[in-house]
Amino acid sequence: MLTLPAMLVSMDLTVLHLAVPALSMELGPSGSELLWIVDVYGFMIAGFLVTMGTLGDRIGRRRLLLIGAAGFGVASVLAAFATSAELLIAARALLGISGATLAPSTVSLIRHMFHDPQQRTRAISLWFMSFMAGSAIGPLIGGALLEFFWWGAAFLIGVPVMLILILAGPMVLPEYRDPAPGRLDLTSAMIALVAVLSGMYGLKKIAESGLTLWPVLAMAVGVLGALLFVRRQRTTANPLIDVTLFRRSTVRVSLLALTVGAVAIGGIGYLTLQHLQLVIGLTPFEAGVWTLPPFLAGAVTTVLVPNLAKRTGEAPVIAGGMALAALGLAVLALLGGSGSGLVTVIVALVFLFGGLMPVLALGVDVVVGAAPAERTGAASAISETTQELGIALGIALLGSSASFVYRRGMDGVLPHGAERSEAAEAARSTLGGAKGAAGELPAEVLTAAGQAFTDGLRVAAAVGAVALVAGAVAAAVVLRRAGAEPVAEEPGPASPART
Repeated sequence: MLTLPAMLVSMDLTVLHLAVPALSMELGPSGSELLWIVDVYGFMIAGFLVTMGTLGDRIGRRRLLLIGAAGFGVASVLAAFATSAELLIAARALLGISGATLAPSTVSLIRHMFHDPQQRTRAISLWFMSFMAGSAIGPLIGGALLEFFWWGAAFLIGVPVMLILILAGPMVLPEYRDPAPGRLDLTSAMIALVAVLSGMYGLKKIAESGLTLWPVLAMAVGVLGALLFVRRQRTTANPLIDVTLFRRSTVRVSLLALTVGAVAIGGIGYLTLQHLQLVIGLTPFEAGVWTLPPFLAGAVTTVLVPNLAKRTGEAPVIAGGMALAALGLAVLALLGGSGSGLVTVIVALVFLFGGLMPVLALGVDVVVGAAPAERTGAASAISETTQELGIALGIALLGSSASFVYRRGMDGVLPHGAERSEAAEAARSTLGGAKGAAGELPAEVLTAAGQAFTDGLRVAAAVGAVALVAGAVAAAVVLRRAGAEPVAEEPGPASPART
């Protein structure tokens, strides 16, 4: 029951991508409106996670989960039948706000329903596997629906599931909440929202257009907001998050692993999907099918994590998973010419997902398990926000690295006299632009563009591999030394506050 919302939240992050051409023809959004249609969902999720996690601790995790499920269902219908770009943006924003209630509520409920650490690790691993499954099957289900129905059908996938959750949730899920919650600090909530939204916006814009003025200013606002937020949490009587959690080295290293892992999956996933379609020539549906083997590899390793962590401890599992993922990126860095590489890409992704999916699941478990029982919603929100920012950071950093290499690779390739044409500018900017302008440029330009993109992917993979190796070393050293730290007290059976 608790895995279904996680799957749908992640599915909505990817299912829209295939519907963009169809909705663009029908609604006619401007370029800026289209960007907001695509991005506002993830922005709202990241911006409201911490606030919603704390709110669930105060009003009850099951209650917030059911409220969020109702909002998600209503927003899905509004998005499916939107008649304008503005209405679709508003519906996607409401979807994001509702989605922000689901992840911290479900993980917090798992934390309270499974008191045994091994059982809790297994449950969170299954929850995280369902979250990743949503990302993997989103393009497949979206592609199948768009073969027979209109673009809005892609948004209706979650409506029946949310109805089941609303009807069955009160009967099968217990209620938990903080017995002495205090008041909700709205000032902290607003600071957190501004910090996360500014940071996410800046990262995404840097990935798209480089280090220009407005993205850099947005990043500066995000960093300043984060500093103000942390300072306020140390002084206010009713903080949104317990900053003393960060004193524990296990929490700090787990958040580092979550960040580095999300950077690798976000950035390399973003680039390899383009490589499969634009370089190798797969259709979107075919590319989605080829992403299933990596996900299945990650699912298998995630299922094995609880027993393995029980025998060896957390340090070898986290460090070993990151090392395995680094090996996958090293394989990807050896990718050959622009016309080949399907097997290499899939093998690399199998290592990447097989290594990182259990690491991310275990990282969430460590952060949530370290929190006091009454603050698990906020702790879950911290881990989820870390991953959202990590994905955006991965697209920004690794995507920017690949773009830099691509543009350098295209220097001198364009024929004399055509360097300043619109087609040439499009080809010089992105591989998609080169594909779109293929009819106006010589065939060798398109071949060079494919090779330049492949070279950029190889450099991004090498950068990601170095980051993963550094994270693996940090996890192995710090987590092993932290074995003597006190463990947060597990909640007993009498802790539920049922309604």
